[in-house]
Amino acid sequence: MKQPLFLEPVFQERIWGGTALKEKFGYDIPSDLTGECWAISAHPNGPSIVKNGEFTGRTLIDLWEEQPELFGNYDTEVFPLLTKILDANTDLSVQVHPNDEYADLHENGELGKTECWYIVDCDEDAEIIFGHNANTKEAFIERVEKGEWDQLLRKVKIKPGDFFYVPSGTIHALGEGTVVLETQQSSDTTYRLYDYDRVGQDGKLRELHIDKSIAVSTIPHRDAVATPEQSTIPGADITKFVEAEYFTVYKWDIDGKAQFEFTPFLLASVLDGEGTLTLAGQTYPITKGEHFIIPANSGEFEIDGKAMLIVSHV
Repeated sequence: MKQPLFLEPVFQERIWGGTALKEKFGYDIPSDLTGECWAISAHPNGPSIVKNGEFTGRTLIDLWEEQPELFGNYDTEVFPLLTKILDANTDLSVQVHPNDEYADLHENGELGKTECWYIVDCDEDAEIIFGHNANTKEAFIERVEKGEWDQLLRKVKIKPGDFFYVPSGTIHALGEGTVVLETQQSSDTTYRLYDYDRVGQDGKLRELHIDKSIAVSTIPHRDAVATPEQSTIPGADITKFVEAEYFTVYKWDIDGKAQFEFTPFLLASVLDGEGTLTLAGQTYPITKGEHFIIPANSGEFEIDGKAMLIVSHV
């Protein structure tokens, strides 16, 4: 019988983390420096564990390897996606991610990292760094070597509900006072270009990756604009934020009973509200802060209630 896979989140402490994951979602976080909730993860640095049904206690890595039919026998060696919620209590480092080819060569076969952000909440004056102002590699290197960060880095004002598509090679950073849901390739590779001269817990400046950052950065910067597509079905307003090489990402605003049917497996995160999910004749409660997978080829399912979900698939 097809069942949704409800998952226990995994928390990661970060120097820039805070307490927003507890305050907004009620999570039992490990400390006041909790930066990341790995909500749907089959990455070895933080695999999710199933908390319901016949696969209770199994990791998502196990299921990917041993129950491929749950994922439509999707033909990649590793689970392709990773869903996170990030609490940027202070500024994140300015960073850039490699593409698949570079990461495979330089990071022991790791995937590259294209990602996207849904801004869950942010301070009124919050900003992100998104791109840079150098037209040539020589100009980029000169700004970096001189520490002319204000001239190099582009800042963008943000508000709750904004969406950003961040392909590999994009210089980026979340700013202070921002909570985002991130959908990304299943990779934990980040190159730090600049870190505000912050000192880590060991009393030393955190490691930078200048040469690798320069090697993988897109120069000049190209805005990857995602144009949302709006549609309505009975019981739900649907926003398709992006349909890209690695993922398609939606926002579902549920108000009543909405029927869905998808062939690929779905990753779903409940960011607000509550309701029920009915699949294969069984009904499951869903509430804010929960994350689940709808297996591939599950047939029609229903969500009933008043809730907002971010949903993705490969």
